[in-house]
Amino acid sequence: MPKPRIIIADTEEIIISALQLKFAKEFFEQIDLEVITDKDYFRKMFSIPQMAGILIISEEFYDQSIQRHNIPHIFIMKEQYQEGQTANLNVHYISKYTSIMDIFNEITIKSADVLNMKQEAQETQVVLFYSASGGTGKTMVSMGICASLAQQYKRVLYLNADRLQTFQHMLKNPSPITAADIYVKLSSVTSHIYPEVKHVIRKEMFSYLPPFKASLLSLGLDYSIYEKMVLSAKESGDYDYIVVDADVCFDEAKASLINIADKVVIVTTQDLPAVMATNLLVANITGSRTDKYIFICNNFSKEEASALLSSDIELGFTVSEYIERFPNCTYRNLGDFAREGCMKRAAFLIM
Repeated sequence: MPKPRIIIADTEEIIISALQLKFAKEFFEQIDLEVITDKDYFRKMFSIPQMAGILIISEEFYDQSIQRHNIPHIFIMKEQYQEGQTANLNVHYISKYTSIMDIFNEITIKSADVLNMKQEAQETQVVLFYSASGGTGKTMVSMGICASLAQQYKRVLYLNADRLQTFQHMLKNPSPITAADIYVKLSSVTSHIYPEVKHVIRKEMFSYLPPFKASLLSLGLDYSIYEKMVLSAKESGDYDYIVVDADVCFDEAKASLINIADKVVIVTTQDLPAVMATNLLVANITGSRTDKYIFICNNFSKEEASALLSSDIELGFTVSEYIERFPNCTYRNLGDFAREGCMKRAAFLIM
């Protein structure tokens, strides 16, 4: 089988070199990679019919004639970010000035057919969402990212791990689990609890366990049910991602969830109390500077002062994505959040 031909055409050598290196590392000897930095040479090449699997091209090089060539996936790198796809289904806009990892992930996910990325079935990934303080919008972020992952054809299970669950306001069907036998099974939870409760799981873009009808304390349930549910659901192989949305209490049970998670997404805001709380949390987590941990700033506003940029605070973490403040956030549905570019970029950090 011939190797997929990939063409990168741009004049900015720093971006090209980084992208070239990433493709070389991930697809060593599996692709034919061509890099073009000269605009005249590019025009001459494309004056005759070309065949390639992927074309990554700057806005400066691109014109409508490119679409006449036999190229199933064209990615236009724009300086001013423009979300989504053009009227032509094979042409996508991507931001030139996001991270190389984000650019690479978006290209490879949307071009998996060309890159022969059948790759062995990937083991279910557990992603824990956590905050050092309340009010960061962690639940909105976690559910928005679940929706974005689902739009990328990922099988996602969302588990809300609050002691008193209030996430249902974001769902079309907010009704709790009412079946008494489910609570009996949860109270005598075993390591194989997922098959026992699988039939009550619902789906709105992604799968989720409906809310409990009362707090864990009122139901006589132990917080460890969440860890057992995660491990049992992971064992089933039904999902690509299990997203656990945990409460802010930092205790032994939470440390155990952090330990079993493949990725830990810590959500903060830009205000001083949240940043200081996140700093304190990081100081209490071993290995918080490894790539297992992803930090997201939610509810971000460029017009407001940010403690993340204060010279008076020595940050113990680096923010990977900023999610801007959404107007009328309370009245938005999961589909609205999934379409936001910042949510999509945050989802790519997990994939």
